[in-house]
Amino acid sequence: MTTVPARPVTGSDRPDEPPLPARQPVDVRIKALRRFAGSITVVTVLGHTVLGFEPARIVPILCVLVSYTASLAFETMDAWALGRRPEYAGGWRQVVNFLLPAHIVGLASALILYANSSVWPYLFAAVVANASKYLVRVRVKGRYRHVFNPSNSGISATLLLFPWVGGAPPYQFTNFTHGIIDWLVPLLVLVMGTLLNAQLTRKMPLIAGWVGGIVAQAVLRWAIFDQSLAGALIPLTGVGFLLFTNYMITDPGTTPVRPGRQVAFGVGTAALYGLLVVSGVAFGYFFALTIACGLRGLCMFAGPRMARYRANRRRPDAGEPAAGPPAGVTQPAG
Repeated sequence: MTTVPARPVTGSDRPDEPPLPARQPVDVRIKALRRFAGSITVVTVLGHTVLGFEPARIVPILCVLVSYTASLAFETMDAWALGRRPEYAGGWRQVVNFLLPAHIVGLASALILYANSSVWPYLFAAVVANASKYLVRVRVKGRYRHVFNPSNSGISATLLLFPWVGGAPPYQFTNFTHGIIDWLVPLLVLVMGTLLNAQLTRKMPLIAGWVGGIVAQAVLRWAIFDQSLAGALIPLTGVGFLLFTNYMITDPGTTPVRPGRQVAFGVGTAALYGLLVVSGVAFGYFFALTIACGLRGLCMFAGPRMARYRANRRRPDAGEPAAGPPAGVTQPAG
């Protein structure tokens, strides 16, 4: 005789035991940060082992450790000053989630900058990047929101204050590769970044506005200033541009949410980049994004206050007596 195996008894089958708690969904922001942190970690490891990155291998390790320390220190001081609970409190999972942006900042500083044999500019960029999240904030709907893209602000400040520090040479991303691998590296970065932004950050309109604006400013520079059109468009094919487009300018915390505003932000950043190039300013990508984030922060600060000011002007003065009936008109009794 065939016997049917008994179905295992679970907590939900027993009347004397509560059902198992449902698994909480992971926040989309945390998922995006995890994928971003994983992607930039893979790029860093491959870069220092296969691709031929120029900085010493100790640089990204030191940058990440200093970025962790700075992030924890700034959050502790800010929580103490505002009398709130630190965001990293609540167990090791919360600590890991809190340190994801710091991890990205540290590796981005080591990935994008080149300071020859000195390690201090990299560490300076990581500290400034974490500090910018607390030093420049706008209160929106009762919550503080940082204005500047952390990684970009640290890189911009380093490039501005240390003239002998430059950006990572573009060739380092395919320095040790040959043949079809030279094409697969940018293709991999493009595919990974597109999936991240299409599925999680929802920043494809911003990317469209940014890339379209870059092409438009290149055409305008060619038509007005007789600059080389090919020379203006060649940067779009580099791995550095793909990294900036997919992982830098699309920061969810410092860019608009609505699609129309995303397109405007991307086009505006590209226009600022074109003006900087015409003015002879190097590293225009980073400075243009810094200016765009600053202008957006000013709008976020001034917009609600201007709206309240206009509303108060339209509101009648509470101290004025209510208007009575016109002269010669009597109100009916009762």
